[in-house]
Amino acid sequence: MTNHNSETKVLVLFNTESGGTYKMAREIAAGIEKLPGAKAILKQVPRIKPLENEAKQVFGNIPYANINELAEYDGIAFGSAVHFGNMSADMRYFLDQSVGLWTAHKLEGKPATVFMSAGSGAGREGAILSFWNTLAVHGMTIVSPGIMGTSEIDKSIPQGNTVFGASSLAGATGDRPSKGELHIAALQGYALAKAAKGYQLTKAEIAPAPLTPSSPKVSRIEARLKELNIVLPDAPAPVGNYKPFRISGKQVFINQIALKAGKVEHPGILGTEVTEEQAKLATRQTLLNVLAVLKQAAGGDLDQVKQAVQLTGFFYTPAGYTKHALLMNEASNLLVEILGESGMHTRATVGASSLPMNSSVEIQAIFELE
Repeated sequence: MTNHNSETKVLVLFNTESGGTYKMAREIAAGIEKLPGAKAILKQVPRIKPLENEAKQVFGNIPYANINELAEYDGIAFGSAVHFGNMSADMRYFLDQSVGLWTAHKLEGKPATVFMSAGSGAGREGAILSFWNTLAVHGMTIVSPGIMGTSEIDKSIPQGNTVFGASSLAGATGDRPSKGELHIAALQGYALAKAAKGYQLTKAEIAPAPLTPSSPKVSRIEARLKELNIVLPDAPAPVGNYKPFRISGKQVFINQIALKAGKVEHPGILGTEVTEEQAKLATRQTLLNVLAVLKQAAGGDLDQVKQAVQLTGFFYTPAGYTKHALLMNEASNLLVEILGESGMHTRATVGASSLPMNSSVEIQAIFELE
């Protein structure tokens, strides 16, 4: 039984560039904490591209969220600027990483609400409704403000609020967000907190019991990795306007270099700055990065990988170098060692006069999912 007196934790997750959405987020948080026992946690969505002078912004000290922590809260408020009738690219990319949460049913039933900020006001209702699509696919319970508080705001000035969620007309005259916009945001936060409290009190009681006793599924590939004493790294985040993988049909396309903990492993040109043994270690690290991204693409379960299709290795080599295949064997052998027969693949190796971030190796990979 859930403790009725335990703290209700609600995440207020926002993405902003000029601070308007952050001001709305603070008011959402204030509304949440009007409910006794409710605590609001403010966090930002990680950025695809760093924001210039972010440290000097009023929101510069707000920490970034990790996609997996969404499962830890009793409710979530999502805040974003309106970009062409949709959420921002940063918010979209962040939610695109939630496949593992979706397949594990981690967000089902969890209350969620959306608030936004629009420069011209155009597309704000469409943006909130399109945002709801992602939350609905996760099975989240959507909380909207409806017409609450609309009789209490100044209607003589333009207001950005909608029945679907609080929003601000960032480009309108006067202080923005307006007092009315902030008022609706606070009421929306309070409504979310009440829904989150109900979710907290009932989530333990409504957890479905299995129809028949069953043992937890043991992942074949995870067991193999453990047997080989291999721990996959965190999937490297993109450093530009692209995705770490793309699924087309049942095929997954991945491209990685020898990053480890944010730094390139054994960078430089082979034979001058990097020995062949170091290049092999860099190749191994690159293949592990490929597998980390593949796991993410497969919803967190490498058993969903039907087969490896193609590996293409690029090596930073001087003119006339001929041992590319020897280096690439490090990746091929490791892939087959982990995936078994389904790891067998076609292959190409290429010498390059330079590679991104001075990496000594880059691998393009194609896999097929079940």
